Amino acid sequence: MHLNERTRHLIYGVLLATAITLICFAKLTKIPDLWLDDALYQQDRAVPGDIMIIGIDDRDIDEFGPYGSWDRNIMASALEVLGSDPENAPAVVAIDIQYSSHVNEEGDLRLAKAAEKLGNVVTATTASYGSKTTFGSGSTAVIDYFTVLSYEEPYEELKAVTTQGSINTMYDDDGVLRHALLYVKPDDRRVYSMQYQAAKLYAESKGFTVEEPPTDARGHYYVSYSAKPGGFYDGFSLSDLINGRIDPGYYAGKLVLIGPYTPGLQDSFVTPIEKSNMMFGVEYQANVIQMILDGDYKTEVSDYIQLGVLWIVCLAYFVFLNAKKLRYTIPAFFIGVLLSLGISLGLCSIGYLTHAFWIPFGLFVLFLFSIGGHYIRAALERQNVTKTFERYVAPNVVNEILKEGTDSLKLGGKTVDIAVLFVDIRGFTTMSERLSPEEVVFILNQYLSMTSACVDRYQGTLDKFIGDATMAFWGAPIADDEAVYHACMAALDIVKGADELSAKLKAEINEEIHVGVGVNFGPAVVGNMGSERRMDYTAIGDTVNTSARLEANAPGGMVYVSRSVIDKLNGRMKYEPLEKPIKLKGKADGFEILRLIGPEE
Repeated sequence: MHLNERTRHLIYGVLLATAITLICFAKLTKIPDLWLDDALYQQDRAVPGDIMIIGIDDRDIDEFGPYGSWDRNIMASALEVLGSDPENAPAVVAIDIQYSSHVNEEGDLRLAKAAEKLGNVVTATTASYGSKTTFGSGSTAVIDYFTVLSYEEPYEELKAVTTQGSINTMYDDDGVLRHALLYVKPDDRRVYSMQYQAAKLYAESKGFTVEEPPTDARGHYYVSYSAKPGGFYDGFSLSDLINGRIDPGYYAGKLVLIGPYTPGLQDSFVTPIEKSNMMFGVEYQANVIQMILDGDYKTEVSDYIQLGVLWIVCLAYFVFLNAKKLRYTIPAFFIGVLLSLGISLGLCSIGYLTHAFWIPFGLFVLFLFSIGGHYIRAALERQNVTKTFERYVAPNVVNEILKEGTDSLKLGGKTVDIAVLFVDIRGFTTMSERLSPEEVVFILNQYLSMTSACVDRYQGTLDKFIGDATMAFWGAPIADDEAVYHACMAALDIVKGADELSAKLKAEINEEIHVGVGVNFGPAVVGNMGSERRMDYTAIGDTVNTSARLEANAPGGMVYVSRSVIDKLNGRMKYEPLEKPIKLKGKADGFEILRLIGPEE
């Protein structure tokens, strides 16, 4: 069953759309997809200033010694300074440091009392994850790769006077921190994150509430960052606070985060808002808290919905591309990409995240296929046109047209020196009267095939067939320094070929043919002659007319040439004068006609 072009194109579109959809489903485009999403969806903006960071930086280590040698008195001192004026105390203080066991009884108790006095202090908990195998009904093994294997909380005195929040972070597969964990579940109880606990306490202190972010089944949710690294940090360290280099009233009513702010403490992450610059954990906490306070939550649209939309868009675009020229497909591609990205940004602004890379990727692949298809079709059409055109026009004319483009198809010509050959069958009219039309066509086809083969053998331009006559020339459209020699060799081959064909015809249908050939050399106008609707690539002028008259006077089996031909041969051909000179019509007396015999030995 033969399918029409439209049906085949539709089938190709279905196959390509399906292939692109499967590529995206298999996450083979995951890396560029994530990076484009980051560039589109993560943009820093001015933050309101409600969240402030006190960093534990290199200055603190220089002043207090290596961080591992610190006891709890240092953090206790900081909380005591922050709570020294209850009227100007921070609204919430979140400490991004794990205090899970006793170190020094005096310091531990002092820190707990300072936290209790300050109030609204959030301390850190940490869960360690791993895999655990359980057996269901029928002894079926079930492996849970997200089981909480251990859980660390603040020591009892500090835990009793603070709110706990987990500080667990979960990288994406490419090592970028795009998601937060709303809660951990040690012993099947839900412990919320430090970010959520701090935001909730702060909102309560200001008289409003916050909603829980929408999460997946394991409590993960997408983070919309507000600031790049350094965006929440104003440069004040823990030692600045303790030693009075900053007024604690600066933090009045604020949500204060205290945590490591130096690479040496190894608490930094790669984030989507600026991958080239690591973000400290306390800054990550600030970004998540800001998002929760703003309620700027994003829902990641189901991959299955997006894959369905991708398939439909790809199929529709491929159907649109059918037989369209590049002036349509190129703008359509760019408009499609820009529209797709614009829709992704628009959906993001109302809280929905999509894979921004998928549709542009699909359009790009289909665009490449379209361009490739255009070139393949053009090449096939060019090949078909060439083969067909060469049946009517000499191959070198076809090649010249293909090389020069459509400009070579315009009407007009130029004067060039060419060698012109005419040949026809002697007595053909009388022969055709006594033969059947089928026999005439049989003889003509073999004869004309022979003459055209001889012309092609010597790279001539086969101009036309005129009944039983053949016209050809050398020197145009391709220059030929040996134009006269090639024309004469072709003429001699035609005479020889006619003798061989005559012997064959004698044996087959008891008929013989004899040809006369004329060759002349000189200037002629060569180019496209005719009208815009119908034109021939041909030569006109006296040189052409003279060649035709030489042929008309040449007896069967002979080649007549002009003196201009002999002069151009430079002695490479044998010739002889005619026994009885002939006067050509339109030529003055003295126009010399010679008989070409053959090449010199």
